Amino acid sequence: MRNYSRFIPGEEIDAVEQWDFGAVDTTGLLLAAQAKAQDAAADRVQQENFYQDGHATGYAEGFAQGQAQTQLEAQRQITEFIAQQGEEAAQKFVKLFAAAQTQLDEAEQTMARGVLELACELARQVLRHELSVNPDVLRPVVREALGLLGAETKSAVIRLHPLDLEVLEEPTRTEFAGMALTLVPDATLSRGGCVVASAGSVVDGTVEKRWMRAVASLGLTSTWEAPVNES
Repeated sequence: MRNYSRFIPGEEIDAVEQWDFGAVDTTGLLLAAQAKAQDAAADRVQQENFYQDGHATGYAEGFAQGQAQTQLEAQRQITEFIAQQGEEAAQKFVKLFAAAQTQLDEAEQTMARGVLELACELARQVLRHELSVNPDVLRPVVREALGLLGAETKSAVIRLHPLDLEVLEEPTRTEFAGMALTLVPDATLSRGGCVVASAGSVVDGTVEKRWMRAVASLGLTSTWEAPVNES
């Protein structure tokens, strides 16, 4: 260890220069300290902001993800609801359509039946008029009735309304000259009808019977009502 406390002789001192201790620059030191403190504070704030930003970003991402999932779930529920409502509406529509179709079919049947009944009534009026003014229309009926008895039939009894008999007796005997025919007037028969009998067989060619068979083929039930003044 060196000793710095020795005495310095005057001849060793060449010159003496006064050292003036100036005032210490405290302001600069304070500014430097403040700057350092500010830098440190800025670093802390930056770090805190980084953490906060990361937290905020994570929160925002989580919130956005949760919101998206909520929207998807809501959309799914809405879609299911719409589908369910659509299925129920479709089922109701099918039932309504079936009911409407049934009612339409019933209405069409009612209308069709009404049209048929009206047509039958008109036909009955036309036939009554035709039978009253043209008894010759009964000749095919008599011919058919005799044909149903069979070719071996040699004799037959034909019952006719008196007014029809007056017109048909001669042409009928002429047409069936090879048969022994007995023509009998019967006021209980309606004009345009006849009853033919032979050997226990009877052919009902009355207007009432023929009319009922004709309308029955149309699915109707209607009777032939003779006019009061027919007899």
